[in-house]
Formats: sequence, C-alpha cells, structure tokens
Amino acid sequence: MTQTAPRRSMLTRFLDGVERTGNALPDPVTLFALMIVMVIIASVIAAAAGVAVPHPGTGDVVEAKSLLAADQIQRLLVEMPKTFTSFAPLGYVLLVMLGVGVAEKTGFLTVALRSLVSGVSPRLITAALVFAGIMSSLAADAGYVVLIPLGAAIFMGAGRHPVAGLAAGFAGVAGGFSSNLILTPLDPLLAGITQEAARLVAADYVVEVTANYYLMLGLVPLFVIVGTWVTDRIVEPRLPKWVPTETPIPAVDGDVSAVERRGIQAALLSVVVLAAGVAALAWAPGFPLRGEDGSFLPLMRSLVSLMFIAFLVAGIAYGVTTRVIASDKDVVRMMADAMSDLGVYIVLAFIAAHFIAMFSWSNLGIISAVVGADTLRSIGFEGSPLLVSLILLAATINILVGSASAKWAFLAPIFVPMLMLLGLSPEATQAAYRIGDSSTNMITPLLPYFPLILIVGKRYDPNFGIGTLVATMLPFAIAFGVASTAFFVGWLALGLPLGPGISSTF
Repeated sequence: MTQTAPRRSMLTRFLDGVERTGNALPDPVTLFALMIVMVIIASVIAAAAGVAVPHPGTGDVVEAKSLLAADQIQRLLVEMPKTFTSFAPLGYVLLVMLGVGVAEKTGFLTVALRSLVSGVSPRLITAALVFAGIMSSLAADAGYVVLIPLGAAIFMGAGRHPVAGLAAGFAGVAGGFSSNLILTPLDPLLAGITQEAARLVAADYVVEVTANYYLMLGLVPLFVIVGTWVTDRIVEPRLPKWVPTETPIPAVDGDVSAVERRGIQAALLSVVVLAAGVAALAWAPGFPLRGEDGSFLPLMRSLVSLMFIAFLVAGIAYGVTTRVIASDKDVVRMMADAMSDLGVYIVLAFIAAHFIAMFSWSNLGIISAVVGADTLRSIGFEGSPLLVSLILLAATINILVGSASAKWAFLAPIFVPMLMLLGLSPEATQAAYRIGDSSTNMITPLLPYFPLILIVGKRYDPNFGIGTLVATMLPFAIAFGVASTAFFVGWLALGLPLGPGISSTF
C-alpha cells in the first residue's frame, strides 16, 4: 500500500511560498543594478516632461535631469572612482572591521560570549541568554554560530527544553540586532547611508555615529525583559516535557579555560587603559578630543576610529596572552582575512554608491521627496504615525530582503528627504528603520543562518522544520515589534534625544 505524504499545514505551505519567492529574487547587487536602470529611464522621462519643483531650502527651481545627457554620462565615467571611494559607509565599515577582524579571529569575541552565559544562576539563565544575544552584534557571526547552540545545550543541562534555549538565544541575536550597550559596526554603516540621503535636502548635513545611541541603549533592557517573558511564559510552556533522546547530542563547550580567562582579563585591561587615554585627551577645552568651546564634538566624530583601535587592542591583548598571536605577522594576516570576508560587501557598496549618486544627479530624489511630503501633508499624515508606517514597511521587506544595509541603501534616499521635509530628522527616520528591520529577522526563512538553526533544532527534535522554527519564534517577533514600536513612540512623545544632542525633529 502506497503511503500518502503527511498533510502540510497552511503555515508551512505559506512559508514555503515565501522561501521560493525570496530565493527567486536576484542578488542584492543585481537588484541595485536594475534600480539604476529604472532611475535612468525615469530621469529621461521626467526631464522630457519638464518636471520641476521648488527646492524647500533655497526656493530655487529644481528640474529633473536626464542621466543619458552628455554631461551626465561624462560625470558618471569621470567621477566613478570618486563616487565609489567617497561613499561614506565604505570607509567606516572597512576601518572598524580591521579591528573587529583581529578580535574575532583570535577568538576573543567568541570566548567573551561564552563567559557571559557560563556560571549564571539558573533563575537568570534566560535573561542572560537574551542579553548575550543582543550584545553578540559586536561579534559579527559569533552570536549565530556559538550562542544559539550554546543556549540549547545550557537549557538541556538545566533540565529544561533545549528548543526554548535555542529560541531565547535566537531572539536576542536576531531580534535585538539593532540595540546594544556599545556602538557596533552597524552604527557607522547606517549613519553613512543616512547622511548621503539627508544631503539630498541639506548639502552639509552630518549624521553622527551616535545618532540613535540613547534609543538603542534603552531598548536593551526592554528586549531582555520581553525576551525572558516570552520564553518563560509562552514558548517553553507549549513545548512538551523534555526527555533526553537516546541519540547522543553533540556537546557544546560553554566553559572558559584558565588561559582564555587570562586572555579576557588582558583584553579588558587594555580597553580600560585605552578608555583612560581617551578621557585624558578629552579632559578639558582645547584638548585633542575636546573643542575649544568645551563641546565633545571632536570625540563624537572620532568614535569610528576609537572603535577600530579598541577592538584591535583588545584582540591583540587576548591573542598574545592566549598565544594565538605569536608575531606581528599573525595580526596582519587576521586583518587581511577580515578584509577578504568583506568582499561581497565591497561589491555591494560599489553599486549602492552609484545608485545613490545617480538618484541625486537626476534630481529625482529631491523631486520625489517634495512631491511625497506635499501629498502626505495634504492628508495630514505625519509625525509618529508616519514613522510607525516605516517600521511596518521595513519589517515586511525584511522577510524577503535580509541585508540591513542593502534595504536601507534603497529606502533611505526616498524616506530620509521626504520625512525631513515633514519636520522629522534623518536620525529619527533611521531609528524607525532599525526597529522595523530587526523585529522580523527571526521569522524569515531567508536569513542566512536559518538553515544552521534548523540543524541545531533537529538535534533535539527530528521533526523540527521551518514551520516549527517560525511558530516558535513568531511570539518573539510580535512581542519585540510591538514593544519596541511603543517604546519608540513614547520616546518621541517625551521629546527625549535619540543620541547625544540628537533631536527627532528637523
């Protein structure tokens, strides 16, 4: 008798459709190339139609320019190297990752995550896992590769269901991706893209790396509380009582050796010494990291460089102490390996830089911003409701396009200028995007680490599939999205700064 295949649930069929649709999309680089073609066509049509608007700042008439005009073609070819190398996020990311690469290749960041959750009281283990996941955005891929399987193993060792530990770690890593106690490589990356977009309206506008720091800092305890509550009250109770399987489960070492502990101590000591040096350089007006007027603006604008130095120094201190680094050649090799890991990003940065530049040259950016702002103003749609709509849009797009920088590179030139004309600062628009982008990370099958997490889940449940994982993580996605959006709206209502000296209004 022929066995019929088990009936697939509606959720599983829906997710399969999402996966097929997402996999059918071109690579992000190809998407940007297609959008460049669309911008060229739109510029030709708009220029031929004589489309023009008054500039909101100067009042001058801004006319659409055809990108196929002789001067525009010449500009594209002559300025191509400059367009690429002057793309603000590129320099920021390359510089920070030179330091992060050493800290990661020596094993410092991975061991730091392990030490954070090892030896924690069983009553606090869920909160510790979520918190460690949030902080793991400092360590690039380490959170997905190390923390999620470690969380499952720790829960199993405590007699709790390992899938609940997997879920808590995954929620922190993916859902808390945009929040941290410390600035991460994502901050300069998004700030650079936002700055490029803001200059469509204000030519000299500067977006600081700390643009959203206060808000993202405030989200950390919120995500820890929400993630812990969802794990303990919703996710774990619906799981069956954990009964160890007969099949041995691969061990995940959560202990930190004596050598690794000494390495961490050396790394932390080096960072403390560096922090003391930075404090000395910013001690009084006129010092290198303090303005003549007493402001800390030079310090704020040096944070990318200081992040690079901090990661580099900590990585070297850890590597030398643990003997992973034997000579200067090892440090150079690790920095080179970090750069090679960024090959795909560099290609993406090249095409994204030209998309943003050509969008600006055609004047379609400012024209669409003015027209869009006028339309929204005429229907009275502005302020917090507009930012909440952007959060929902970013959360939805994130299901099909995973890269945070890729999505922001094509959303920023439209939304940042438009919302500036409606009185919202570029920093507020960026914050709204970050909240929406992170909330659905844990339920998209297109996340690069989704297959890895499925494999970890199958260690404990042979039937663990896409539907199981999404059903497990959906309460986290909803709770994180609702809580962070409400938190953001309340933050704006109270008029609190998004970062040092950063207002939500333009």
